[in-house]
Amino acid sequence: MPIASHTTAIRRTGGQILVDQLRLHGVDHVFCVPGESYLAVLDALHDADVTLTICRQEGGAAMMAEAHGKLTGRPAACFVTRGPGATNAAPGIHIAQHDSTPLLVFVGQIERGVRERGALQELDYRAVFGSMTKWTTEIDDVDRIPEIISHAMHVASSGRPGPVVIALPEDVLVDMTDAPDGLPAMPIEAHPGAAQMDSLRAMLVQAERPLLVLGGSRWSAEAVSSLAAWATHAGVPVAVSLRRQMLFPTDHQSFVGDLGFGPSPKLVEHAISADLLLVIGSRMSEVPSQNYALMRVPVPRQTLVHVLPDAGELGRVYRAALPICATPTSFVQALRGIEIAPSASRFAFLEQARADYLAWSNPKPIRSPGSLQMAEVMQALDARLPADAILSNGAGNYATWIHRFHRFRAFGTQLAPTSGSMGYGVPAAIAAKRIDPHRTVVAFAGDGCFLMNGQEFATAVQYGLPIIVIVVDNGMYGTIRMHQEREYPGRVVATGLRNPDFAAYARAFGGHGERVTTTREFVPAFERAAASGLPAILHCLIDPEAISPSTTLTQVREAAVAAGR
Repeated sequence: MPIASHTTAIRRTGGQILVDQLRLHGVDHVFCVPGESYLAVLDALHDADVTLTICRQEGGAAMMAEAHGKLTGRPAACFVTRGPGATNAAPGIHIAQHDSTPLLVFVGQIERGVRERGALQELDYRAVFGSMTKWTTEIDDVDRIPEIISHAMHVASSGRPGPVVIALPEDVLVDMTDAPDGLPAMPIEAHPGAAQMDSLRAMLVQAERPLLVLGGSRWSAEAVSSLAAWATHAGVPVAVSLRRQMLFPTDHQSFVGDLGFGPSPKLVEHAISADLLLVIGSRMSEVPSQNYALMRVPVPRQTLVHVLPDAGELGRVYRAALPICATPTSFVQALRGIEIAPSASRFAFLEQARADYLAWSNPKPIRSPGSLQMAEVMQALDARLPADAILSNGAGNYATWIHRFHRFRAFGTQLAPTSGSMGYGVPAAIAAKRIDPHRTVVAFAGDGCFLMNGQEFATAVQYGLPIIVIVVDNGMYGTIRMHQEREYPGRVVATGLRNPDFAAYARAFGGHGERVTTTREFVPAFERAAASGLPAILHCLIDPEAISPSTTLTQVREAAVAAGR
C-alpha cells in the first residue's frame, strides 16, 4: 500500500526521495541489476519496505518488471546501470510498449558536469529510447524528483499504458533536498458516453453475425467475469487477439478462439464474414489482423466498433463506424446495461464458431513426427494444472501448441509477449512466482528462446522459486527455419543449433532437471519436478520435423518447391 505523504519537509538525498516517491505511488517491487551509477538508490532501498529482486542480466530484469505490470496492472520499477546496462534492458522496454504494459525503468547516468565528453558509458537516453517509450526523460534537479516520478506514474498507467524511462545523473542522486512529496498517482479512467452506448445497442440488435475481439490491457478479473455473463445472455461469439487468451474463459460457450500466429482458418473466415466487429482493447495490429487482411484499411468491410483507452490510437489505422475512447473495464461496466433479445441468426453464428473452435483445439487427432507428442503434453498438463496456474512463454513455433491447446480459464494466468520477443518466458515466470509464491507457474521456452535469458534460472534458485521450465528442443531456430524453407526451400543456413544438456544445466544451478524424449516420460517427469520443491527444467526433445501442430518441415519445403520458389 502507498505510504503516507510527509507532512513536514525532511531533508533527503535524491536517492532517498526517489525511493520514497515509489512507495508513495504504490510501487512495491523493484527488479534490478546493481550498478555503481545509482548506488545512492541502492542505499535507500536498504531500509525501504520494497521487495527487491536481483537479476542476472538487465534484459531479464526489465522483462520481470514488465510481467509484474501485466499481472497486477500496476508498474513495477526496474533499475539498470548506464550504457550497456540500459541497452540490455531494451527488449523488456519494447515488450511493454507493444503489449501496453505499465513499466518504470530507471537508468543510472553520468554526472551532469561531464556531459557530451564521451564519459564512461555515456548515452543520450532520450535519443536511444524515445521511439519505444511513452516518455523518456532525465532528472536534472533533485528538487523535481517528486514532480517527475508523479508524472511518470500517470503517463505509464493512463490511456494506453506503456514504459517510461528516467535517467538519473549520479550527482543528482547524492544531492540533498527538502522538497515535499507528491500525491499518490491515480490512473485516468476513460468512460463511454450514453449516446455511444445507445448507438452500440442499435448496432447489436441489427447484427446477424456479431463478433467480439478482446485484447490490450487495463482489464480486471471482474470485467472479464462481467463480459462472460453478458455474452451468455447476448449469445455472441468472443475471440481474443494474440496471446490474450486469459481475457475470456476458453471453456465458456461463447469463446471461439484466438487471432494470433497460425489461427484457425475457420475463425479467420468468421471474422471476415462478421457484419459487426466489436473490438475491445486491441489495436488489431499486424498479427491479430492477419497482416491487415482481416479488415480493410482504412475502412473495414465489417461495421467496426473500436474501444480503446487512448484517443490517439482510435482512427490511427482503422476508421471505425463507432469509435469509443474508454478503458475495457469501464466499457464492460456500461455494456452490462445493454440487453438484446435472442436471435436465431446470432445463435447459429455462435454455434458454428464454437464448434469450429472445439474441433481446432482438440489435441487428440494431432499426430506429429517423433516420439514426443506436444499435443498430448498439453492435454496432460491441462488435466493436472489448477485453473489459476500461470503459463508463460517467449517467441517461437513451440508456443503454437500452448496457444492452440491449453485451456486458459482465468484472468491473470498468461504471460506472453505480443511483440514477438524471445527470451521472455523464464523471467516472466520468475516474476509471477515472486509476486504469488502459492500459484503454480510453468514457463515454456524453445531451445533458442531459453538461452536468450536462461541465466535467470539462477535468480529462481537464489529466491527459492519452484517454477517449472519446459524447454522444447528441436535443435534449431525453428520459426526462422520454417520461413527459410518456405521462401528458400532447401537452402538452410544459420538456423541449426548445438545445444547443451538443459537438465544438467538446471542441476548445475541447484535446481531439478530431467530429460524427456517420449510422451510416456513426460507426466512422471513433470510430477517429480513439481514434487521436488526446486526450480526445475524439463528438457523435452522433439523431432525437428514437428515444426507446428498443422505441418512438418518437409511439407513446408515441398509446398514451396511446388509453388516454384
